Amino acid sequence: MRLVLVRAALFRHRARTLLAVLGVAVAAAMLLDMVMLSSGLRESFRQLLLSRGFQLRLAPRGTLPFDTEATIPGAGAIVAILRSLPDVTTVSPVLGAQLHVPRVDGAEGESPSGAGAGAGAGAVTAFALGIDPAAQGDYELLDGRDATAPDAMVANDDFLRAAGAHVGDTLRAAAGYDPQLRAFTGERRLVIAGRARFLYLSAGQPAVALPLRTLQEMTGRARDDAVSLFMVRLRQGANVERARRAIQARVPRVDAISTATALARVDQRLSYFRQLGLILGAVSLIVGFLLVTTLVTVSVNERIGEIAVMRAIGVSRLHVVQQILLESAAISVGGALLGLGLGLATARYLNAILSAFPGLPAAIDFFLFQPRSAWTALALLAASGVAAGAYPAWRAASLPVAHTLREEAVA
Repeated sequence: MRLVLVRAALFRHRARTLLAVLGVAVAAAMLLDMVMLSSGLRESFRQLLLSRGFQLRLAPRGTLPFDTEATIPGAGAIVAILRSLPDVTTVSPVLGAQLHVPRVDGAEGESPSGAGAGAGAGAVTAFALGIDPAAQGDYELLDGRDATAPDAMVANDDFLRAAGAHVGDTLRAAAGYDPQLRAFTGERRLVIAGRARFLYLSAGQPAVALPLRTLQEMTGRARDDAVSLFMVRLRQGANVERARRAIQARVPRVDAISTATALARVDQRLSYFRQLGLILGAVSLIVGFLLVTTLVTVSVNERIGEIAVMRAIGVSRLHVVQQILLESAAISVGGALLGLGLGLATARYLNAILSAFPGLPAAIDFFLFQPRSAWTALALLAASGVAAGAYPAWRAASLPVAHTLREEAVA
């Protein structure tokens, strides 16, 4: 009986009900997007950091990895210290640098000989990583072989496309360029051994990886054996914080950054997005609440006479309250479900825009759908919609029956 009356009340003014549901859907979509924004960026970054199983990163003191050009000298000695710790299973030293590669000229994959010719033909500047191929965690090999030979390197599709090169080509690469002499420095011939996808780089950024010693020699870092960071993988079940403190005590000239520490620093830098998400999420809840309250109140005011007649023939106050609460629940739940699809579509579009920010890893998502958080947010909106029917339900149930019927008859 109640459901029949609810359906009749909602379908009496179909256009108004539809507009109300659409309004709640917009509020639900905004709430969902803000929840995805406030928690998704952090979760996406956490998943990225743990994607290769490295729980700790060692950076020059006072910086984040690759945040500056600072390096850590004595990499070999530090690797030996780290490997002596019982909780450490893998250590991956990494050196970051810029590599200049003249574009390929000709079908055989050889660049023009001589630095001057390369500079005249134009060069591709790529981000280069010096790695230990046996322990690296910066890329996934897609094709070919890894950079195990001293003169080998792997490159991503962006580099291959920009340089006009293919797997198997030999290129002349340089670690520096002197603009006054118009000459490359630190030159070396390298063979593209494989094609890879780099995990932590921004979309469209040309990148290569080559053996650590090779890049150190090209950049002049071989003498001090310098690297930009270390990535450390711990044994399963190890206490990350305890291992971090042990490493910090043994190697005091670096900052041992755990995933939790990195997330805390990221939260500080990106707190704006979380604050924006909380503010707009709260606004969407308020808008949804007021919208449902207004619509149900208007509907009750139009049906005061009908409600008074129902009360006069013996319908209980509880029945009236339940009917009106069901009306507000139907509008809220319908709008929330419609807002789920609208929110996901909007989040996908906005994520494509925000992910294009320069310097952000391509794997980072600003809007990450997490089922528990999403359903909690939509349930909260639906609950607020049900609560929005409390005032009109109380008003309808507390009507003086005789007085209301007399006024309706006179009117």
